[in-house]
Amino acid sequence: MKFDRAAGQNPIDQLHIIGHPLDRIDGPFKTTGTAPYAYERHDVVPHQAYGYIIGSAVAKGRIIRMDIARAKAAPGILAIVTTLDMPALKNGPMNTAKLFGGPEITHYHQATAIVVAETFEQARAAAALIETEYDHDEGQFDLKQAQYAARPVQGANGALADRVGDFERTFSASATRLDETYTTPDQTHAMMEPHATLAAWEGEKLTLWTSNQMIAWTRRDIATALGLSKENVRVDSPYIGGGFGGKLFLRSDAVLAALGAKAAGRPVKVALTRPFIMNNTTHRPATIQRIRIGADRDGRIMAIAHESTSGNLPHGRPESAVDQTKLLYAGTNRLTAMRLAVLDLPEGNAMRAPGEASGLMALEIAMDEMAERLHMDPVRFRILNDTQVDPEKPGRPFSQRHLVECLERGAEKFGWSHRKPRPASVRAGEWLIGMGVAAGFRNNLLTKSAARVRLNSQGIVTVETDMTDIGTGTYTILAQTAAEMMGVPIGQVRVILGDSDFPVSAGSGGQWGANNSAAGVYAACVRLRETVAKKLGLPAAEAQFSDGNVRVGNSVFPLRQAAHEGELVGEDSIEYADVDKRYQQSTFASHFVEVGVNGFTGEVRIRRMLAVCSAGRILNPKTARNQVIGAMTMGAGAALMEELAVDTRHGFFVNHDLAGYEVPVHADIPHQEVIFLDEVDPLSSPMKAKGVGELGLCGVAAAIANAVYNATGVRARDYPVTLDKHLAHLPRMS
Repeated sequence: MKFDRAAGQNPIDQLHIIGHPLDRIDGPFKTTGTAPYAYERHDVVPHQAYGYIIGSAVAKGRIIRMDIARAKAAPGILAIVTTLDMPALKNGPMNTAKLFGGPEITHYHQATAIVVAETFEQARAAAALIETEYDHDEGQFDLKQAQYAARPVQGANGALADRVGDFERTFSASATRLDETYTTPDQTHAMMEPHATLAAWEGEKLTLWTSNQMIAWTRRDIATALGLSKENVRVDSPYIGGGFGGKLFLRSDAVLAALGAKAAGRPVKVALTRPFIMNNTTHRPATIQRIRIGADRDGRIMAIAHESTSGNLPHGRPESAVDQTKLLYAGTNRLTAMRLAVLDLPEGNAMRAPGEASGLMALEIAMDEMAERLHMDPVRFRILNDTQVDPEKPGRPFSQRHLVECLERGAEKFGWSHRKPRPASVRAGEWLIGMGVAAGFRNNLLTKSAARVRLNSQGIVTVETDMTDIGTGTYTILAQTAAEMMGVPIGQVRVILGDSDFPVSAGSGGQWGANNSAAGVYAACVRLRETVAKKLGLPAAEAQFSDGNVRVGNSVFPLRQAAHEGELVGEDSIEYADVDKRYQQSTFASHFVEVGVNGFTGEVRIRRMLAVCSAGRILNPKTARNQVIGAMTMGAGAALMEELAVDTRHGFFVNHDLAGYEVPVHADIPHQEVIFLDEVDPLSSPMKAKGVGELGLCGVAAAIANAVYNATGVRARDYPVTLDKHLAHLPRMS
């Protein structure tokens, strides 16, 4: 199905099932422990062995020698595969770091061997017996030092910076100016389920039961790495215990499980330990961001510049922290630029809302600082500088843009009028109380997605697609889509996900999953409806599907009757033309936060949070709210506690477990509220929906930082906002 114009009225608009806050259909399986995750696929293949991966003890250099003799003689050992046994495996297009093979070491904990044994304990014990000798090289691990040698990254037009108008001249002439630098640290995904894979060979055919967000990418990249045809690879990932972008790409668990299984002649399962996840896989890179804003006396932005420096391995990509600044606020004269420093740290790559999450942590503090210099309310300043067109391409309108409504409704609901503009002016006992606001922004990405839908003689509708559910409610919204389209109760819909034998979907990433995969199911259901109508001898254009029946005029047929001679199948994909080129498609939010800061200890406590989101049609308010609340919590972690501490001498993340890498717990987040604007976006898809899972994160950290400033009068520009950054500067407590 080609989507090339605004969606008109269609069966989804009936809203019999779509748009309702239904419970997740996978909920009972997860709460009873019967949902099979990758490491728990005990029944899919017999005689499973255990693999344990060893990582490099140095961050840069090469391996001279590996002595595996003692390990090979240990009890229960079935096979040992070392990186010296083969040349470097070829990377697919999504990987930067080398996954395995060859003596060269480019980052700490790069996989160097897998030990396969009858039990996990035997594999781990034997791994400790392997002796590795390195030739060590000096590396660069400090972004603050490396920034001076960072290279410019080409912008959208091939230049080293994206420019509109004359920023420098206009900024210099502006009545009010801001020029500040902000930093964000390295962060890790910290999902509950580790990266895990069970691999089994049948001749030259490989099956991976794994935990991965993008099935088609993984299938392609494991085939590339191992020199297989895609047809000889099957990837199965029906349940994923969180990913946040850390499981978008092929990682060492899958590669080493496959190599270990080949060597042992047995199925092999591997789960990465938490230190290995943090140093061997990917993370959100740290940034150094300079923001300059110039405004006239009325508060209108005349010039805005955002420059960001981040680090990565050679040939890696930057953290695109300037992306939202291209689109979020008006301003005739603009400059955005990125620089990339070469660091010998583990690979920097996608983490929930890559780019915008880090960029808004800086931009939305800068907007608050600018409002203060202008003696304007921060909400009013943002509303004044709203734009309904792409600021870099004024002839290109937004498909929908309701940022002003988000800010106004949020301010009213949160009681923003009670905020005291003078910092440190509200106290409750020993606590300093403050409010903060920030805008949220994330683009809506359109991605081809396919599905297959089956109807059997009992009237059961089965949806098949390689789409994944990373805890977002995908099973439920796809079931709702099929039920709405085919006119059956949701209990008559069965959804099967995450299998590479099924049609290729959008996958779970970039908050594009829900809208696109549901649109793919919509397209497949349109095909199935046509087949059903033809079987029943009815004109497809006039057929109405509801209550388990098909109606045309006075004629009514049970849906199941169409399949009484055999199962009917509809398969199709949603493919987009250029609607996202003609219209800028984005999602918007406002985030409001109230904090208390202890006047004696500097401890920060979040008291309440509110998010107002504009993201098209909300397919299921319950699962969407779940996503936003989780994102708000993640934003609290980014603001107040999350930071991968880099050992700049030896090049690794020191706090590489969930004891040392702090994330928010229930006690940290006492009250959260989410409001969705009642809207649809016909230019997004036939579903008229957009993504929301990453929008809920974007801007949260800055709202918290702004609230801390309003409470204390101490401006933090370096995350996380820990008490050491403001304790010495707190106002005197009487």
